Amino acid sequence: MLRDVQDDDLADMRRWRNHPRVREASFTTHEISQEEHLRWWASVRADPSRRVLIYDFHGVATGVVTYSHLTPESATWGYYLDLATLERAGRLLPAWIGLEQAAVEHAFGPLGLSALRGEVLDGNEPVMRLHRRFGFVEAGRRRTVVDGVPRDAVTFEIRKGNR
Repeated sequence: MLRDVQDDDLADMRRWRNHPRVREASFTTHEISQEEHLRWWASVRADPSRRVLIYDFHGVATGVVTYSHLTPESATWGYYLDLATLERAGRLLPAWIGLEQAAVEHAFGPLGLSALRGEVLDGNEPVMRLHRRFGFVEAGRRRTVVDGVPRDAVTFEIRKGNR
C-alpha cells in the first residue's frame, strides 16, 4: 500500500536512503545530511510535478516511491526500501515485488497515467529483471556521470495497455 509521507517518516526515509547499497545503486551516492534531506523534502512538497509516497508492507513503513516529471500522461519513478530491516526479517524480495506492483498500480490508477518510466544504472541486473517481470521494456540509454565516473543509464518504460 502506498500512502502520503508524514513528517515523522522523514528520519526513516533518510536512514533508508543512506544505506550503503541504496546509495551505491543511486545516481547520487553521497550520504545525505539531515539539512540536505529537509531541503529536498521542502522542494518536493512545493513542486506539483513531483510526488513522494511511503510504501507500507504488511502495515509497516518499509519503502519510498517517488514520481517526478509528473504530467497528466506520464511520470518518471524511482524507489528505495529499508534494506537492513527487510533483510534481517527475510522479507526483502516479497517487499520489493509488492512495492513495484503498488507503484505501477498507483501510476495507472489514482495518478491516471498512460506511461511510467524509470532509469536504472547499467549493471543493476536485479532491478532490471524485476522491471522486465512487471512488463517494463527498455526504452533507451543515456550516458551519465556518477561520482565523476561515466556510467550508462537504462530507461525502462511501461504503458498502461501493455501491463
